[in-house]
Amino acid sequence: MLNKSVLDEIGSKVNEILAGSPAKDIEKNMHAVLMGIFSKMDLVTREEFAVQQEIVKRMRIKLAELEEQVRKLEQQVYPAETTVESTLENSVNDESSHEK
Repeated sequence: MLNKSVLDEIGSKVNEILAGSPAKDIEKNMHAVLMGIFSKMDLVTREEFAVQQEIVKRMRIKLAELEEQVRKLEQQVYPAETTVESTLENSVNDESSHEK
């Protein structure tokens, strides 16, 4: 078995060889090209995406609360109409369940 110092020495020699070779230049150029492409794509980080997901979740909850609030206010302002509407909906639902 090779000891750690031998492996470290081999690794450093490989890095020295690659540092002076065209492979290192190609790697740097590819990195620069890819970074340019990614910056033009207007990507977001996973953290930014998670933050936006949480905001959307809270907005959906708030929307549901506001819809319920509007429904209650409509019942207070137009009690006869909402009673008629719910009665009509119930009768339509009853008829459709009897047809099955």
